[in-house]
This record gives sequence, structure tokens and C-alpha cells, in this order.
Amino acid sequence: MAWPMRAAGLNPNACGSSMPPTIDHQGKSMSSSTHMLVRRSLQIAVVAGLAGFASSAFAAPDAATDQAIWRELIHTNPAPANGCFHATYPSTQWVRGTCFPTPHRYMATPHRSANGQWETVGNGNDDVIQVGSNISQTVGSFPTVTGVKTEKGVGVAAFGGGGILGPNEYTLQINSQMNLATAACKNKSGCTVWQQYVYAPDYDVQGSAAVFIEYWLLGYGSSCPTSWDSDGSGDCVMNSNYVAAPDEPITQLGNEKLSGSAKAGGNDTIVFTVGSTAYTFSAPDSVLDLATAWNESEFNVVGNAGGSKAVFNSHSSVTVKIAVNDGSTAKPNCLKNSGTTGETNNLSLKTCTGYSASAPYIQFTESN
Repeated sequence: MAWPMRAAGLNPNACGSSMPPTIDHQGKSMSSSTHMLVRRSLQIAVVAGLAGFASSAFAAPDAATDQAIWRELIHTNPAPANGCFHATYPSTQWVRGTCFPTPHRYMATPHRSANGQWETVGNGNDDVIQVGSNISQTVGSFPTVTGVKTEKGVGVAAFGGGGILGPNEYTLQINSQMNLATAACKNKSGCTVWQQYVYAPDYDVQGSAAVFIEYWLLGYGSSCPTSWDSDGSGDCVMNSNYVAAPDEPITQLGNEKLSGSAKAGGNDTIVFTVGSTAYTFSAPDSVLDLATAWNESEFNVVGNAGGSKAVFNSHSSVTVKIAVNDGSTAKPNCLKNSGTTGETNNLSLKTCTGYSASAPYIQFTESN
């Protein structure tokens, strides 16, 4: 079913649609000329002010190192226009692709369990990065993943058992805080906005993942704007179109990276990379005006929509890194129990630490 279009200039779904293919990718061996190309791109980026990548500029000439450098670069290189694009290593140039309409299926807002306690990780119980200035970009990654062999999405009774369930059903999510009142609320009392950047396997077509942005007007009322759906509880929700990406098994978690950016007067952009491929979608920031107030970000691996839970095999351990660009190098805060998505996983949070850097970040481990 095609997603209805919004008014000109505010439509996050302004692309054509057709049935997306199943997508796969392969790493490629590198020639010496390819090494030089990647390093030249890196040097240009550093001159342009991306000093955070300088320590990698003269790393050992191997494919894994150069692809890691390429992934850093591609997340800082926005697409040239609204819509769906992809890129393949070693090029940092985006190639326009097809956008597809995202199903009317949504993530969940948090709910407390019957005894008032949170689920293990997610549903509000998560470590969140907080900074003193507006965030222009959040980058989420998993620097260390050990013992992860399987994952299964399962339904959660408090959310009606919904979601996309089964083996390798999970999402990567970057989520803003929920207490943001922006111009998108149209001065409605009690209304706030919430924005989610999502990578979701099998979200529309089996064997293909969707990379998209989900928008919420919380407390807006039962009469939602044109093209928005009501959740039946006074909230309005809408998905952007999506760019199709590889449907990755959970064993690839350590190779996956997700970023979400917001630019006032410009675009909001999601980028997903895995191995030697990258996928991005952009739409106007004016959909929710997130860039005017965003200063907290949640990032994690959780269930695939509908409040579902990602259940990892025993003895799994995942280190989560959340880095932001906010125009500062100051050490950020680790906020406990401040996550905003309703989806969960079965891991337990360990100590969270904030670090001062050119892109300040927090890091924590979760395990079972």
C-alpha cells in the first residue's frame, strides 16, 4: 500500500516506489591504487575539519583498515538531495536509488510492566547520551561483540505480543528524547515530538531490510494531520519512505553502524553501513524540526517493532558506543533509565562512561 504524500516541501516520502530486491554484499580485495584513493579522501576530510579521523590516516594498508576509514568518512558525507541513495567502497559518492513506501507498522513507546519495573534493556531502561548543545549527528556502533551466535525476536505480552518475530529479527535504533516541543506541534498544549532512525530487517519484504525515519507527534490528539496515523492514545505517527539494505544476521552486529543527523533548515539523514556498502535516506528537518532542540540520544539493538524483544543466546556481550556532534568536545552525561523506545532486548546493562573527544561519546556494555 503506497504511503500518502505530504504537502510540498515537507514530504519525507518523495520518491517513486516498486518492489525492492533482496540485497546482498561482498567485500572486495584492494589494489594499491585503491589504498591511495581512500587515504587521499581521508586527508581531504581532515583538511576540511574532520580531525577525529586523523589518527587513522596512515594506518596499515589492509582492506579491513581502509574499509573502516571509508565507513567513518561516509557517515560524515551527506547525500546531495532528499531521497534514497547507496554507496560502495571505496567511493564516497552517493548514487541515487529507489525509495519504497514503508508499511504502516511502527515502533512502540515505553510502557511500565504491571509491577512498575522496566524490562531488562529497552522500554525506558537504557543508557542515553546527553550533551549541552543541540545535536547535529549521532553515530551508534558496537566496538566489541563477543559470544553472540543467535538472536530471536519474541512478542511481549504488555505490548500485545506484536512485532516482527523469529530468528534474526531485531532493529538498530537511534532515538531522540520525547520531551521536545517544536513548531511541528502547531502550539497544541502537551504536544511533544519524538524521532527515530531505524534499520529493520524484513520490515517490508522478507530477505531485505528497511532504513528509514519514524516521526511521532506525542499528545497531539486524536485528529492527526493529513498522512499521519493515530495510535489510538492521542499520539500521531508516520514513517518516511525507506531505502532497501542487506538483511543482516545478528552475527554481523559488530560490522554494523547507524547514524542519524538533523540540520535546521536542511535535511534529516539516516545512514547505515555494513562491510563495504552504505545506504542513506534524507528528508526535510521541517517534518518535526528536530534540529532545534535535540540534545539526548539513545542507540541500541532491540526488538523489531511492536514492543517486541530481541533475545540473545546466553553468554552474549555487546559494547555500545554512542557518539555525537554538537559543536563541543565536552564530556557528555550518561543518563540512566532514559531510553525512549518500547522495544527491548534480554541483556543487562553494565557501567556507562562518558568521554571527551572531537565527537563526545558514551560507552557501555550489556550482557547476559
